[in-house]
Amino acid sequence: MPETYDIAIIGGGPAGLTAGLYASRARMRTILLEKAICGGQIVTTDTIENFPGFPDGIKGPELADWMLKQASHFGLEVRPAEAGGLILKDKENEPFVIELTDGARLEALSVIISTGAAWNSLGIPGEKELTGRGVSYCATCDGPIFKGKDVAVIGGGDTALEDALFLAKFAAKVTIVHRRDRFRGAKILQERVFANSKIEVCFNSVATGITGAGKCEALEIKDVKTDAARSIKVSGVFVLIGMIPNSGIFKAVIKTDSKGYILCDDDMKTSLDGVFACGDVRNKLLRQVVTAAGDGATAAFSAQHYVERIKGVEYK
Repeated sequence: MPETYDIAIIGGGPAGLTAGLYASRARMRTILLEKAICGGQIVTTDTIENFPGFPDGIKGPELADWMLKQASHFGLEVRPAEAGGLILKDKENEPFVIELTDGARLEALSVIISTGAAWNSLGIPGEKELTGRGVSYCATCDGPIFKGKDVAVIGGGDTALEDALFLAKFAAKVTIVHRRDRFRGAKILQERVFANSKIEVCFNSVATGITGAGKCEALEIKDVKTDAARSIKVSGVFVLIGMIPNSGIFKAVIKTDSKGYILCDDDMKTSLDGVFACGDVRNKLLRQVVTAAGDGATAAFSAQHYVERIKGVEYK
């Protein structure tokens, strides 16, 4: 028979680990499923400067390790496994069934989805190797690190334009590289970009490589019309071409928006009673470690009350 838990958390990033911490402290029998390394995207982040309590910043892998240790200290069970599907229960008091990709199953009275989202990558030489060493996918996270330095932004949508304007507050120069001859972002953002003396735009251009000895030193680009290639000396490259939420296995049973982000209310409740979502996988304004942690705490609290209600022990 499958094991039955009070709460099953799918995904071990900052949101999932915080949910695990809160659920375990509430003495819920809780398991966290993570197919890779706990910590999510912060594992590939060199330094996090905007998480409260660390005035000098903290290394991403170090913060992830502390989060995991703290949650485990309070009894969170972590299993290296990947969820392959969610089977709905027939009655309210029955548990959900989570199918794992290795063929195993487990049951849980409540489920918290914290599977995050993945940044779209360019897939060019040097990108993967220099991620966290000058290559970034989040200007809000890493922008201030590049104060007084030259950086490049890849993209032409709202996010790319907004983040280029944000980066211009810190960087000496921002070069936007876009494959088309015009931006697709909002007109008002375009106006602000063109009016900013610190921003240069390279239209009809694509990035072909990122180079550097252990850190980002230059971006290689090519003109798509003439095939002319050149190198831009930069200390940072921000790849801002969108994200994909890791919600695929849940779309059949839970409502999402047009981009696939899970819809939920302020209590992290999804369209399915007993299932909650937190962190980057849900529809939200700001995707940061601190907001993921807040989401996780709220999701765990909501799941705790749901479980106590169906057990008939909820404190009213």
